[in-house]
Amino acid sequence: MFRTLTTFLFALVLAHTAAAADFMPSAPSGPYRVGFHVRQQYDRARVYQHPRNPVTAQATSGDRSRPLQTLVWYPAIGTGGAMTYRDYVTTVATEEEFSRMPDQVRRATDALVETREAQVQRALANPVRALRDAPERPGKFPVVIYAPSHSAYAIENADLCEYLASHGYIVLATPSLGPRSHAMTADLEGAEAQADDIGFLVGYAHTLAQADPNRIAVVGHSWGSLASVLAAARDDRIRALVTLDGSLRAAYDYVNGGPRAARYVTPERMGIPLLYMTRLQDEGAIGTELLARVRYADVYLATLAAANHMDFSSWSQRMAPDAAFIGRTRAQVAQSYGAMARMVERFLDARLKNDAPARRQLDDALAAQRPPAGFVSFAVHRAAGAPPTLDTFLDQLGQQGFEHIGAIYDRLHAQNPDLTLDPLQAHDWGMKLLRERRPADALQVFRLSVKLYPERFDFLYDGLGQACEAAGERDAAIANYRQALALEPGQMHARERLGALGEPAGQQ
Repeated sequence: MFRTLTTFLFALVLAHTAAAADFMPSAPSGPYRVGFHVRQQYDRARVYQHPRNPVTAQATSGDRSRPLQTLVWYPAIGTGGAMTYRDYVTTVATEEEFSRMPDQVRRATDALVETREAQVQRALANPVRALRDAPERPGKFPVVIYAPSHSAYAIENADLCEYLASHGYIVLATPSLGPRSHAMTADLEGAEAQADDIGFLVGYAHTLAQADPNRIAVVGHSWGSLASVLAAARDDRIRALVTLDGSLRAAYDYVNGGPRAARYVTPERMGIPLLYMTRLQDEGAIGTELLARVRYADVYLATLAAANHMDFSSWSQRMAPDAAFIGRTRAQVAQSYGAMARMVERFLDARLKNDAPARRQLDDALAAQRPPAGFVSFAVHRAAGAPPTLDTFLDQLGQQGFEHIGAIYDRLHAQNPDLTLDPLQAHDWGMKLLRERRPADALQVFRLSVKLYPERFDFLYDGLGQACEAAGERDAAIANYRQALALEPGQMHARERLGALGEPAGQQ
């Protein structure tokens, strides 16, 4: 069924692209009209501009916060302002300078495209799917954050963003900015700056009436895929990842657990489904360390029948001269792009929308060992189980009950020694359970705590004494208060409770 469907889709693609010399949207639109907003906002928690201009050395005026011009594609109703591709290109002029006047934007846009071939410049007048500021369609939609490649513009994959919005997604994109300038630095600091931008957009999504903040994915191209991995390892609100010919190979030492790697990128924190897409002319096995480390999530591996890196970027395809398409035509490259877009949508439908037909189509392609049209290979590495994290610990505890807390903890800790129950957190947890009038559950938490730290931390024994008291276990409470005093003779609360229970603090 999947093969038949994709063959039909690509027949449509060919009908749209075979007669066109310029790049055209190469995947059929979804059922929704697409609206487009430009939102100019700052992340004022981070500084961006230097105190002095790094070129003129003059004092910087205005807001020095990090500018995050955000492009928003969304399901729309009604009508809005018709747009051409040049309207997208004009957004480049204001990515760092929001205050530019219209004539300044026009001149900057002209300068950006004036060296392109005449055919490319004419193609800028072609209409696009999106309608500027069209009314938003009522409802709740999943969110996709697009992370551009190294120093790339937010419109790098506007065609993919439009396509996903037409299939019921809100898509957010900001440019790939370095820590202090538009030029991205090729180091971990640069990747983390972009990861922070992704985190900012996760927060921004929570302010959108249309957005379902419980369904967020990140699609990253090249360097942006590295940033998306860092962002997902730090923010569990991100529920799925797509990497488009990502820099996880070229920059693999930042995520492979080695001495230069971000320490928080661990197998346990990479517990979300990943679509890892590369091109036919792949760069070998470099970077597969990350894939080998992702043990607790389904990893889909797809090799696109594409010749080079630019095939994953509609900006590159639109702006490239004819000579760039060696041995191929723009229409053929557009077919590859359409295959990529369709695969991204099917994966997101299956894993973010939990769409049953999309899951079946992916599973059928895997079972038949036949890659979808436009791909030369398609496989999956299935998750080895739930990641041994605090979330899994709480999830299993909620399902099985606090009486099984010890067994659950021991099993997950054996899988992941970094998963530990901090004594202060354990005490706080137990006391909160007591305040919630759940003494039996508090008793289990404190019993596990003193098992883990039997010769330390008087406050844990004091907490266990309080839980025993609340559960009506007077003798056990006295014994634990005395143990608290044995560890810390100045433990005033335990001394007071022994007095209240009619037991001298010094009695053994």
